[in-house]
Amino acid sequence: MNRRQFGTAALATLATGLASRAFAQTAGAYPDRPVTLVVSWAPGGSTDFVGRLLAQQMSKELGQQVVVENRAGASGTIGHLYVSRARPDGYTLLMGVNSTYAMATHLFPQKGYDDARGFTPVGRIAETPIFLCVRPALGVKSVQELIARAKAQPGKLSYASSGAGSSAHLATELFLKMAGIDVLNVTYRGGAPAVQALLAGEVQMAFVDAVTALPLISSKEAIAIGVSSLERNPLTPDVPTIAEQGLPGFECSSQFALLAPAGTPEPIIGKLHAALVAAMKDETVLARLRQASNFPTVGTPAEFGPYLAAESAKWGEVIRTRGITAE
Repeated sequence: MNRRQFGTAALATLATGLASRAFAQTAGAYPDRPVTLVVSWAPGGSTDFVGRLLAQQMSKELGQQVVVENRAGASGTIGHLYVSRARPDGYTLLMGVNSTYAMATHLFPQKGYDDARGFTPVGRIAETPIFLCVRPALGVKSVQELIARAKAQPGKLSYASSGAGSSAHLATELFLKMAGIDVLNVTYRGGAPAVQALLAGEVQMAFVDAVTALPLISSKEAIAIGVSSLERNPLTPDVPTIAEQGLPGFECSSQFALLAPAGTPEPIIGKLHAALVAAMKDETVLARLRQASNFPTVGTPAEFGPYLAAESAKWGEVIRTRGITAE
């Protein structure tokens, strides 16, 4: 090695050492001010509920306030775009949900960011099943009865969805594909209007997230004829899964993950992951999650990539074969 090569190598080693020391110092001081957790959906739904609960507990774990900021719109892609462009310093995080990071990506190809390369995963958080609900007046009490009614009256039934690319929308389309039936899609601006349309009789069926569906099931305002998970929900053990009612393999749930902008230093990701794990072990947090039918699925940053690839492939096929667009 000549003098110039030796000098270059020495400078590179020094730069690497300084960068590592800077990262370590950054992680050591982090966080020294409030952290923003962006929720890419409006207040009141499952994503917002889990995000606020997580923010509250992570504030205790990190020693700094974690503040929720709702940035809704375009099936969650507005909030995701915002975080993907934020400084990768650990002070802007994303409460991600699979309806955006695995589903909406196939509907909004020009959304301005890449799901796989735009973020550094901290880890998965939890998932919640979706209930297939019908109006009591419909007189249907099982998935088989609903399928039979739809086949006897093709095009006569309708379902409510909360927008193209939402979990409820794609859960319905997967259901229709596997059942081989034709039901009209009526789109509303959000989950709350979609549920109100079901209760008012504007539509006959809807997939409803658990945090909204459970009170309606309890009050008998709606009948849950199936749940989207592979196992029965412990809060509603009498509601059979859709898979066990003639559609084996049917599964769809809202799945939440904590993400940071790409390039966030590994030591900071490590500290955030440790805070996430600790938060999800808190008995009060677990009780509140389970009460709203959210079940922990805490994973490591390394596990997120393969999971994302599988989820994206699954829903990309549904979107293509069903001809679903963002309109």
